[in-house]
Amino acid sequence: MRQTEERYISLLTDFGFKRIFGTKPNKDLLISFLNSLFNGEQVIRDVKYLNSENVGDVHTERKAIFDVYCENERGEKFIVEMQNAYQTYFKDRSLYYATFPIREQAPKGADWNFNLAHVYVVALLNYEMSDPAFSARTINHDVGLLDKSTHRVFNDKLTFKYVEVSKFNKSIDQLRTTYDKWLFVLRNLSRLDRQPRRLQSEVFDRLFREAEIAKFTKVELKEYEDSLKAYRDIKNSLDTAEAKGRAEGIAEGIAEGIVKVARKLLTMGMTTDYVADATGLSKEEIKDIADKLEAADKG
Repeated sequence: MRQTEERYISLLTDFGFKRIFGTKPNKDLLISFLNSLFNGEQVIRDVKYLNSENVGDVHTERKAIFDVYCENERGEKFIVEMQNAYQTYFKDRSLYYATFPIREQAPKGADWNFNLAHVYVVALLNYEMSDPAFSARTINHDVGLLDKSTHRVFNDKLTFKYVEVSKFNKSIDQLRTTYDKWLFVLRNLSRLDRQPRRLQSEVFDRLFREAEIAKFTKVELKEYEDSLKAYRDIKNSLDTAEAKGRAEGIAEGIAEGIVKVARKLLTMGMTTDYVADATGLSKEEIKDIADKLEAADKG
């Protein structure tokens, strides 16, 4: 008997997000979401999923594991990430991630004129980023390479789109655009007990069918429940750390919360790469935490 009481999965979990947006049979859902986000800036007709695990240079062997990595019919690359927890250097991390689809475009053993395909990094944030560069009046932030004096585009081949999903607060009756509807289900799908009339269309009919927990196999259900527990542990730990941080210093409180999250994920059997991706800690820091957990168990 399953432990979850909800009818539909949460898209904020790793399992839920990748099931809906990261699988080939559901690529029409990813296309619909991206087109609603870009809102005519470009139109995506098809996507091909690429290897979501990328390895850096031989010296560091640092991996980048993307939630979703794909390219459209024009060869433009898209990294789509769901970020549930605050990370001090998340902007640096998203910039680092962008280097992988840039470097892999260089052909091996051939002359190349350095003409790059566009790279897009889409970061869906389940927290308020509160960056001083962002307008507080919007949840969408479009970042590119501009001349600081003229504010004109210097190079249009790299775009970051940060979306503060946690700030989206429209009710079901206030949804007007397809983008509104996608943000609503990103935040609220697991809270619904049926498919609302306003979310009835070919795309959202498919979403609700794919998201229904009762149709999962035993393996899928176990994977989802593990992912849901990891998500809840992360949010609970960081919410507690943030509250503590208000009294003792935000940075110290959040840092302590991230370490606590890493401990919980390790005790759940999550891999070092997964814990590094979820927390932003280095492999060395995670190994140190794992060693201390092992020593505590032996003691």
